[in-house]
Amino acid sequence: MLESLRNDITTHREFSYLLLRRFQGMGRAFVLRSDLQDEYQALVSEHPEPPPTHSPLVQLVEDVQEAIIAAPWVCLSVRPRVGRWWYLRIHADELAVEPLTVSEFLALKEHLVSPRQCHDKPLEFDIGAFQRNFPSMRESRSIGRGLEFLNRKLSSQLFDRDGVGLHKLFLFLREHRSNGQQLMVNDRLRDVDALRSAIRAAEKRLRTHSPDTPWADVAHALQDLGLEPGWGKDVGRVLESLRLLSDLLEAPSPETLERFLARIPMIFSMLILSPHGFFGQANVLGLPDTGGQVVYILDQVRALEREMHRRLKEQGLDIQPRILVMTRLIPEARGTTCDQPEEAISGTQNAKILRVPFRNRDGEVVSQWISRFEIWPYLERYADDVETRVKAELGGRPDLIVGNYSDGNLVATLLSARMQVTQCNIAHALEKTKYLYSDLYWKDNEDQYHFSCQFTADLIAMNAADFIITSTYQEIAGTDHAIGQYESYDAFTLPDLYRVVKGVDVFDPRFNIVSPGADAEVYFSYQDTERRIRGLHEELEEMLFGGPHPEGRGVLADPDKPVIFTMARLDRIKNITGLVSWYANSPELREQANLVVIAGYVDGSRSSDREEQEQIGHMHHLFDEHGLDGQVRWLGVRLDKVLSGELYRFIADRKGVFVQPALFEAFGLTVIEAMVSGLPTFATLYGGPLEIIEHGRSGYHIDPNHGDEAARILMAFFQRCAEDPNHWARISEAGMRRVEARYTWQRYAERMMTLSRIYGFWKYVTNLERAETRRYLEMFHALQYRPLAARLEG
Repeated sequence: MLESLRNDITTHREFSYLLLRRFQGMGRAFVLRSDLQDEYQALVSEHPEPPPTHSPLVQLVEDVQEAIIAAPWVCLSVRPRVGRWWYLRIHADELAVEPLTVSEFLALKEHLVSPRQCHDKPLEFDIGAFQRNFPSMRESRSIGRGLEFLNRKLSSQLFDRDGVGLHKLFLFLREHRSNGQQLMVNDRLRDVDALRSAIRAAEKRLRTHSPDTPWADVAHALQDLGLEPGWGKDVGRVLESLRLLSDLLEAPSPETLERFLARIPMIFSMLILSPHGFFGQANVLGLPDTGGQVVYILDQVRALEREMHRRLKEQGLDIQPRILVMTRLIPEARGTTCDQPEEAISGTQNAKILRVPFRNRDGEVVSQWISRFEIWPYLERYADDVETRVKAELGGRPDLIVGNYSDGNLVATLLSARMQVTQCNIAHALEKTKYLYSDLYWKDNEDQYHFSCQFTADLIAMNAADFIITSTYQEIAGTDHAIGQYESYDAFTLPDLYRVVKGVDVFDPRFNIVSPGADAEVYFSYQDTERRIRGLHEELEEMLFGGPHPEGRGVLADPDKPVIFTMARLDRIKNITGLVSWYANSPELREQANLVVIAGYVDGSRSSDREEQEQIGHMHHLFDEHGLDGQVRWLGVRLDKVLSGELYRFIADRKGVFVQPALFEAFGLTVIEAMVSGLPTFATLYGGPLEIIEHGRSGYHIDPNHGDEAARILMAFFQRCAEDPNHWARISEAGMRRVEARYTWQRYAERMMTLSRIYGFWKYVTNLERAETRRYLEMFHALQYRPLAARLEG
């Protein structure tokens, strides 16, 4: 590649020289891909003989992600495909091309940001050294399909001729118990040959019974053979399970292994961690650090409990599954239930929220809410208290630990290591990609965001997890020309602190895409008239189209116009003020539609969050500057799920639309809620909505960085609807079908339960425990994370 590039630069010497001069002339040390592309296109339009489109130089410009301008050198990070990187530098005068290592490239960045730093080599984090002998994918299309890859790769290795693998499977079956009751296989069976004989004998006996004969009627006979409860609720189910195992012992295949493991009773209790924010079932949404993650977890719990009940029933076990959602107890609870130690989760039989307070280094309870950016000093003590509480509640350890967001994932890592339990991580959103150069200029952000703690915690938790759930492919690996959230942790630097030369490998089979859904009991089509809650319509009419609202601003002068609706937290990333600005600056759009915003507080004095206060002030400025009070209705209200579900449908009745304008959105629960309700949806193309929506068919993508174009897309939609009354209905129907086919909690729960079993199995029979990796991470935790967190506490 380098040699071809050198030859091409020599062939197109003048063009290459002028291009590098343009890059240097931008006057910046760090230049992003989009700016490099703009300069390249400008030169192509001016130059009489640009290189052909297939040339190595053109391909280089297409694949470059970032340039470092360090005269006379232009240094480039190149991403020829998802997850694959190489680095080089080009001398702007001599046009010499030289390769760089990732460490050399990062060192150049460090020098430009902090030229006075110590010249000694900084600490380098390199997890790659511990992954050389571990199975890893190669193809970008395989990213996020870790379970499939792992089963294919390891099943052939596990079931080898010497029989060691089959013996491990046998031992794994003997491991399963619940409340002291032995399940699956008892100690009458000593080895795999005895298990084979027991299967044959059991099949012979069971063939004389009707398939619907209950387990209890044949239990004694099967237990004499060495088989305990867990094979199935009746003879038909037991026979299916035994035959699957027989096939597995005879001729192992990944498909048979997955089907069999999915039937094993392994998961009876789960611990779900979400420490930060106000976590409750009412009056919390919209409070600082509280939004979609709470909705996600509560809907997740309901779906998982239903799936656990279903599987236990199929397995013939009379066991009540337990799900504990562990969060933070906040004594100053602002009228919420967050000061209550325990809260049953509605819509479940036996799931609950448990709350444990943060304690300072003197052991005193911290009574007030603490921003998610400032909770790091409390997490280790919190993990200690959580462990005690969970063991008391369950009478032992859980069968699966699930972390949420950076803080929950770190706590999950600590507890998983201590309790020897399979660990699943869910990021929801990683802060690193939300803020430009958040790593490189971490010192500038440290007082407000404390990224040094967060990024360190992320590195530890990501590499400690047994498996990681993401909602979309993009969350892991981005697109052809934009890096994903997890991929951004592959290589980066925190100058004067440490350098990451291999942080996260997106080809690692721990990554799995499992998309959440919308609560089908709450979010359903506006056409489903029998389920509609008509009693709320008068309240909704007044809320949207009534007079002055005590918690709002703006009264719609022409309520007959269709509504552009948006609803989110009022922070910079959600970009609600961006949407209001686009609307304000488009006279045509203002003429065609009203805008309704539900976000934050209207009174800035009611918020304790600095970023929200800034956004509130900016919103009022936009109203004043553009005279929006007759066309925009801004409500600082908190809606429960039932009311918000009917609100989507209420706006759909009036042929409105939903807009999600975020600068980045990891998934987009509001996007699927709006779509399944029937609202045509316009959402950011940065993050999950790019995969959820098929542009022009089931909704529309908008670029939050080009608000004028986003406004034109909205305007064109309303114009087409005016010309073709069926257009709104076509997009509405396609959006509903898209969500119903791909984004449901039932599909999510089934996949989650299967993943937990299979990763638990591979962890038992192979080195998925990754003991060396864990020791390395423990050392990094002690040497880096702990001092950073302690410094934050003061």
